This record gives sequence, structure tokens and C-alpha cells, in this order.
Amino acid sequence: MPKAMFSLLIALAASSPVISQEAGSSLFSEETDYSPLKYAIYSTAWGESSNAGLRVVAQNMSDHTVFLDSILFESEDSSVGNSTFEVDLTVPPHGWAETAFDYKDLLFGDACITRTMTEDWKLVEISNYTLNPSVRGLIIQDSDSFRIYQCVRSVFVTLKDLDTQEDKSFYEWIMYHFERKLPQ
Repeated sequence: MPKAMFSLLIALAASSPVISQEAGSSLFSEETDYSPLKYAIYSTAWGESSNAGLRVVAQNMSDHTVFLDSILFESEDSSVGNSTFEVDLTVPPHGWAETAFDYKDLLFGDACITRTMTEDWKLVEISNYTLNPSVRGLIIQDSDSFRIYQCVRSVFVTLKDLDTQEDKSFYEWIMYHFERKLPQ
């Protein structure tokens, strides 16, 4: 397993509450303020001259198999338009799944993201969880030479509980995690 993937999995596990449902109950029977899936989108192409694609890794914290259908990225600027990211990823109960895609621009239509990208920051990942700074220090190794910046954006997520066949669509926030190496 690549070191970056291992670090990402540690960060996901450390920042994730456990969601448990009684057997036979619907994953979506109670309204919650969080998704049963924690996911991250990342690419080696961000900040590099590369045609690398995107990768998605997801952790399912529920007792049900969950299908992550799509994530709709809406633009603040109506002239730019929206973009749907078709994920099509099945995640087993209390398990992990990952998949790869051709590169897709997810950096459009948000003033914070546009400003940050022009200020020499490197996008590390897009996720629906917050990284704990102490965990982040483990990933970076030398936190005195790095700075971290985050932009928040709302997306529209479509999931399906494969155990009950129940569909669920909702808005949630995601964070764009940026890093910058400080001048020596």
C-alpha cells in the first residue's frame, strides 16, 4: 500500500465516529447531521504537471452496505455551471473501498478555491471530514515547515442503502485541504 494511502486511511480512521444501527433497521431511518460514509478524493496531478487521474477512498461506518452514487459540485458562478462526479462505489459495512477515475476538474466555481490555488498552495485532497491537526502532523512528518489551509464547499450527495434499497440525497459540506511548504 502506498505511503500516502496509508496516511490517508489513518487520518480517516482517527477522525471518524462510529455509526451503528440495529440489525434490520434502515440506515436513513433517523435524520443525522453526517453521512455514514467518510470519503476523500485526491490526485497526484494537483500541483504537478501530470495527467494522473483521481482516486476516491471511502470508509463506511454503518452496519449497512452503502452505494455512493454521485457528488454534485455546484458553482457559485451561474455562468460556470455545475458538475456531477459519478462515483459508483459500493462500500461494505464497517469497511473500506476505493476506485480510480480519469481526471475531472473539481476546482471550479468557488472563490476560496480559486484564490488559494493562485497563491501557490498545493491541493492535497477533497474530503467530507476534518483532519485532526495532530493526525495531520503524522502525515506531514515536519509540521514546522508546512502550513495548512482549508476551503469549505457544499455538495449534493446521492447514496443508496443496498440492504434496504433506500435512496438518500442530501447536501453536506466538503473541505479542500491545501498545504504549502514554507520558505527555508
